[in-house]
Parts: sequence; C-alpha cells; structure tokens
Amino acid sequence: MSERTGTEAADSLVTGPDPEELRLVARAVDGDQAALREVIGRLQDPLYRLALRMVGRPPDAEDAVQEILLRVVTRLSTWRGEAKLLTWAYRVGVNYLLNLRRRSPQEQEQIGLDDFRADLADGLAAADYEGPEAALLAEEVRLSCTQGMLQCLVREERVVFVLGEIFELKAAEAAWILGTTPAACQKRLERVKQRLGTFLRSTCGVVEPKASCRCPRRVDKARALGRVDLDNPAFTAHPVSPGGRGVAEAAAQIHRLRDAAAVLRAHPDYAAPQAKIDAITGLLTSGRFPLLE
Repeated sequence: MSERTGTEAADSLVTGPDPEELRLVARAVDGDQAALREVIGRLQDPLYRLALRMVGRPPDAEDAVQEILLRVVTRLSTWRGEAKLLTWAYRVGVNYLLNLRRRSPQEQEQIGLDDFRADLADGLAAADYEGPEAALLAEEVRLSCTQGMLQCLVREERVVFVLGEIFELKAAEAAWILGTTPAACQKRLERVKQRLGTFLRSTCGVVEPKASCRCPRRVDKARALGRVDLDNPAFTAHPVSPGGRGVAEAAAQIHRLRDAAAVLRAHPDYAAPQAKIDAITGLLTSGRFPLLE
C-alpha cells in the first residue's frame, strides 16, 4: 500500500459536515430556492470577511464576495461533504482571491513592512488628536492601519495568516483549503507571525508601549491623506453580523491579550453588504443564471 501524500493526510483530519448540511445542500442543488437562500445566508458574512482581509477595502471586498458566491453556488453540486460547507467555500474563495487580477494600492506600489513603518513615522503628531470624534477616529485609524499591514504581505503569506491566525483555523483545515500539508502551512504561518510580530513590537504602541506610533497621533495625517473620513468611516461604522462582535468588543480583546496577533485579529464581525447580497441572491434564484451545473 502506497504512503499517503501530505495533502491526503490533511484531508483525513478535516472535519466533515453534519447531516443537516448535506440535506440542505441537496435541496438547494435540486432547485429549492429557500434552501439556496439559506446556503447563501450561512456563507455570505464569513466569505465577505475573508475577502475584506485579503483585499483591504470594503468596496473591493463587496465585488469579490459577489464573485466568490457565484462560484460557490454554481459548484454546489461538486461538494461531496469532504469538509464542512464553510471550509469548502473558503477553498473556493481563496482560489479566487489568490488569482485576483485587481491589486490593492500597496500591491501596486510594492509597499512592504519597512516602507509601511516609514510611512507611519511620517507626520506622527507630538500629541494625541483631541478634536471632534477623537475616539472614533483613533479607532478608525487602528482598523485601517491593521488592514494596511496585511496588504504589505504577499498574497500567499497573507492568506496563511488570515486563515491560521485571524480566523484561528487548525493547521489541517487551513492546509486543506490551501491544498498543501499541515506542516508546510504551519511553517509558513510561523514565519509570517515572526515578521509581523517584529514589525508591531518595533512600531505599534498598542503592542509595545515604548514604540513610537499611536493611533490618536496618526489621526491628522490619516485625514490629510484621505485614509480616514469622519463623515464616512469605512470600518467603525461598518455593519456587523447579527449578534456579532462590534468595535468596542473587538478593541477590548487587544487590551486583554496585548500581542501582535490580537491587534490584527481585533476587528468587528463585519457583515456583507445586504443590498449586494440581495442582488446576487435575486440573480441566482431568478432562473436567468445557469445554476448548479
């Protein structure tokens, strides 16, 4: 008997679906529109959060999650229960996001963590911002900044960190999504964690009190650069999933843990924009789109 490959071994460690998931998807594949809507409802917010962490900005994530959901739904009949439905959907989403032609501003300009550190030092105020909505703007800076840090990683590094450290998936599950082995996945994750940890400890005052950068001291510069907008904050005013973690709960996690991973993980449980989801659900259930082939 031949030795199994590492990927096959990872497959055997991934938790499969429960019977209810299998029945739900079978109904959707058979044309039950209510079941299809439920499948979309279960997947839309986690897939949106995956897209947002990978592309950085809500408008780009909105476009990406629509494309990912199209791919997921039209491939539902190929799902055989080899992993949980969401795990399988993550695999579809990751494949799309790694091959996305559109590049974030950091990707276009090839900005790395050293460049990002220099950018943060430029225009850092001597004192905290104390103008209108000071707390909200400081939190918007933090959320925007941590998104920017992720964009400084190449996509293959970014997705490993997102799956393993932000979504806290086990190595076997992340490896299955990425089509690699748990050992290879864990090795890459440790390298990325080390790089980000070094960067944050040398730069971020949230992680290291002696570091120079403070979110309240970046407000004026961030506003001048158009990175935060008091009238239209991208992250602090972003809708969250029903019952999900809001901005305050996410920020509290940092102060409990005070480590590099917590700073990058501590975002609200963002919800996919419902208008976009309604539009794509309407398309998928209209009969005008080749469903479930």
